[in-house]
Amino acid sequence: MKTPLLQFTNKGIYCQAADVYLDPWKPVDRAIISHGHADHSRWGHKQYITHHRNVPIVKHRLGEVNISGKKWGETFSINGVKFSLHPAGHIIGSSQIRVEHKGEIWVFTGDYKTENDGLATQYETVKCHTFITECTFGLPAFKWVPQEKVFKEINEWWAQNRAEGKTSVLFGYTLGKAQRLLKHLDTSIGAIYTHGAVENMTQVLRAIVDLPPTTLITGETKKEGLLGNMVIAPPSAHGSTWIRKMVPYVTASASGWMTFRGARRRRAIDKGFVLSDHCDWDDLLDSIKSTGAEKIICTHGYTEIFSRYLRELGYDARTEDTQYEGELAEINTSEPEKAAAP
Repeated sequence: MKTPLLQFTNKGIYCQAADVYLDPWKPVDRAIISHGHADHSRWGHKQYITHHRNVPIVKHRLGEVNISGKKWGETFSINGVKFSLHPAGHIIGSSQIRVEHKGEIWVFTGDYKTENDGLATQYETVKCHTFITECTFGLPAFKWVPQEKVFKEINEWWAQNRAEGKTSVLFGYTLGKAQRLLKHLDTSIGAIYTHGAVENMTQVLRAIVDLPPTTLITGETKKEGLLGNMVIAPPSAHGSTWIRKMVPYVTASASGWMTFRGARRRRAIDKGFVLSDHCDWDDLLDSIKSTGAEKIICTHGYTEIFSRYLRELGYDARTEDTQYEGELAEINTSEPEKAAAP
């Protein structure tokens, strides 16, 4: 029986012909990394290969690792297998990994979204025979509205809170979501303050993209100075002693999970904005169709439901288990380093 070009092992997605892993979750000798989130970029590999914009992110999180950066579309060969990185549109520096060997082409998406958020390089369709797709939001209930509408709602919410003399506290994942929020906030409304985890990552990314000014909240920050302004913080800050400085405040979360009101209630959030760095149901289907792939492998998310629907459409679709979390990472950890520790 022919060995698949990519195999799912207990360490990660393995290319035997090249002896290299894609986003492995256990330490390996050589890893090609799709992006900087903790569930895809882990500590302990001897060699890391990624897009050059992801290099400073990985170094910030993991320290001075042995890492090299590639350009979009740059072909590099390992033991006769051709690899290249292509924009995934998920966060800054996020890549799809194209693998070609003996006329066979596979694409591993990592995490991806097709909407242009103004920060990440926009998603690019890559033709292939086998397409490995996430399906974090692989249910018909998930349908995003254009981000322009969402940010209009966020800025109106902030302006209303300012008029009432309250601090706006908006929760978003430290890497990716927080900077997307910063990029599209209306700074004419007020000043933007940040939690330390958000500020540290934002400073790394300022060398790559243009972001508005922010002020780090410290022990010296006065509550009076926060009133009417915006605070960007990771989800774990909610309910912590840190947030007491914000009183009186109103909270909101920006996440795809805010589609469900029950998710907002469980997190005791005052307001939910539906904003995801992943594809919704329609975008997943459109992306798969555009690749021309006949074989689809579904990972992390609503895998069984989504793959079953794909089979009904005529695809050769199946599921594989991974240790990727998708947007659950926004809920489970405030700093990528916590999830990346060995």
